Amino acid sequence: MRFFYGCAAEQFPADDLLRQAVAAERAGFDGIGISDHLQPWWDGGEAAHAWVWLGAAAQATDRVPLGTAVTPPGPRFHPLLIAQAWATLETMYPGRPYLGFGSGESLNESPLGAQWPPVGEQIERMEEALEMIHALFDGERLSSEGTHFSTDGAFLHTNPGRRPPIYVSAFGPQAAAVAGRWGDGLWTLPSDETGDVIDAYRSAAEDAGREPGEIFLQAQFSWAASEEEALEGARVWKGSQPDAFYTEDIHDPREMYERGERESSDQEFAEAVIMGPDPDHHAERIGEIAGMGATTIALMNISGADPHGAIGFYADQVLPKVRDGARV
Repeated sequence: MRFFYGCAAEQFPADDLLRQAVAAERAGFDGIGISDHLQPWWDGGEAAHAWVWLGAAAQATDRVPLGTAVTPPGPRFHPLLIAQAWATLETMYPGRPYLGFGSGESLNESPLGAQWPPVGEQIERMEEALEMIHALFDGERLSSEGTHFSTDGAFLHTNPGRRPPIYVSAFGPQAAAVAGRWGDGLWTLPSDETGDVIDAYRSAAEDAGREPGEIFLQAQFSWAASEEEALEGARVWKGSQPDAFYTEDIHDPREMYERGERESSDQEFAEAVIMGPDPDHHAERIGEIAGMGATTIALMNISGADPHGAIGFYADQVLPKVRDGARV
């Protein structure tokens, strides 16, 4: 079992996230991830460019894998640009980069003036992009008019000879099947549907003659000296709670936060996040996630009260407990 540290690029500025990454590696986390957003889920948040940050984070740390959680293809990022960026990272930091890959949200694409497609087209676009990225790392020169992306002599001139692993985000069986066909692992959230999503991923991988890979389950945690401080420090994340934000054309951060506050009570939000000052509670919740089939648990730190104190809390009181539990 691996435990990755998630950097919340919507909440904290890039320079502080860099310090968090260094501290997280020293604390004993096994990898680093960063959200890849053009906008935050609420007005007044942050939105540093994740790719730029990854280069700095890889230089500032020594050993851990690093990547995005997750990068979408679309108007913002053509698959050729994604392949070029990860080929560059792999060339500079061999064996360390990974690519978290998803279908995206209107929040991060619609501000470019692009039309946001229905769910089926989102997943279709993701699969077309994954096929292109695989071909580029295989050394192919691409010229085609695809359904969603066009190329004319596209070629990966800097090719490190190793494609970084791609972990594909999925919350339903259709996207999970894409992950099975093209991904080196599945990235999803713990929920009542998690078992079905994992089964769909593994079945599609086997049908494609591929060995199923990593199972990433992502959760968020907020630590503070009291329950109240932990809640208030993470409250802005109510703007990410409504399910509709992940599929529908909704992209105004101010409206999203206001809707999240209306639709998510404090109690519901506190239950959705691993929250509070009790290390046993954090360890118990993480143990429950591990029992859902994870091989890697990605823990995003949304401790607005004291993110660096939260890293120390996990180093001293949570990671030792969950590692002992994983060995039982």
